[in-house]
Amino acid sequence: MSILKVARLAHPVLRSPSKGVPKEAFRDRLFQKLIDDMRETMYEYEGVGLAAPQVHEGLRLAVIEVPASDERARAEVPFLVLVNPVVTPLGDERENGWEGCLSIPDLRGLVPRLKRLKLDALDRDGKPYSLEAADFFARVIQHECDHLDGDLYVDRMKDMRSLTFIKEFEDHLQKHEE
Repeated sequence: MSILKVARLAHPVLRSPSKGVPKEAFRDRLFQKLIDDMRETMYEYEGVGLAAPQVHEGLRLAVIEVPASDERARAEVPFLVLVNPVVTPLGDERENGWEGCLSIPDLRGLVPRLKRLKLDALDRDGKPYSLEAADFFARVIQHECDHLDGDLYVDRMKDMRSLTFIKEFEDHLQKHEE
């Protein structure tokens, strides 16, 4: 497995809608290697999600994993592959939460997201699955799916004054929220 180069803000791949993954791709060893490399890259940078455009691949593909030790999550999310995902809102309720991104290193911003959603996607073998997600898990899904449409969390922020460096967030803002 390999650690892949992560595209950063302003790279055109991050602003381009991704192409759907065709059925024949699932049997391609390079596609399967890409999934494994994305997982390894996500671990390397201590992320909880990574979308293919972030590693210079314009495909509707993302990986997610939230460890039990992550205090933002109510429950662990085992490694999950999202191919050609479709998100359907489950209600109108939204929740503000702090987000960061491997493509926008060292920054955090307050982003409103759907509190609950349904995800329909294909797994790494091309088998369809559906699940419902809420809270932080739903936030991660929306964040990664935004990447597939060429959007970033900063596009969803209602007030750019919340944009902050991680260190200052930890030193000044996070303490006030606890």
